[in-house]
Amino acid sequence: MWVREYTSYTVRPMRIGILGGTGPAGRALAVRLASVGIETVVGSRSAERAAEICEGLLAEWPDRQLPLTGSANPGAASCDVVVVATPWDAAAATAASVADELAGKVVISMANALAKMGREFQPLVPSRGSIAAAVQAAVPQALVSGALHHVPAHDLGDLSQPVDCDVLVCSDHPEATVTTMEVMNKLPGVRALDAGPLSGASPVEAFTAVLLQLNVRYKTRVAVRFTGLGLEDG
Repeated sequence: MWVREYTSYTVRPMRIGILGGTGPAGRALAVRLASVGIETVVGSRSAERAAEICEGLLAEWPDRQLPLTGSANPGAASCDVVVVATPWDAAAATAASVADELAGKVVISMANALAKMGREFQPLVPSRGSIAAAVQAAVPQALVSGALHHVPAHDLGDLSQPVDCDVLVCSDHPEATVTTMEVMNKLPGVRALDAGPLSGASPVEAFTAVLLQLNVRYKTRVAVRFTGLGLEDG
């Protein structure tokens, strides 16, 4: 049975970088993090593309005073905490390309390995069992967690509404779990839950295919809430 033993970790004010931040998930997360006052750096292979995306987000929410900037991926990787938001098949390679910058840092993997066959979504099983595990193997000196797999990008990026979901956090590093949960709990409507070691990222990522299938069947965007935990909503 998994039992988490925590040491006391202090989560200080931080800058968060997003590798692959110009895609739908990365853009949505960037604007949501910035909306709660977290200085956020949108990373991309092209610094110009990253700057263009930031300009668009700032124009979309002109009254928000969002602390957003754009940079090439190494600039995003220089931040205190880094999120890998690339497509799933580029996540490990992108993290490896900035491995020196990521050493010793909390790195959050949010990708799901999925394929769409007609109207059916099918989970794929990466060689390491999950994308989060593949990222950890690519940057062994980093403290990798898996999170945000079940949050619809549209809901994450719509600042007019709270997100309204639970976020499962998996990691082999207590510091990464604590830091990731602290960041997630800053987002309106989000409750972060410690889902145990990084091996749990495999079924968590795969379950996204079920949620997407529900979206197709019921023409909506579903999110996950757990009951019976005896916890207040975050």
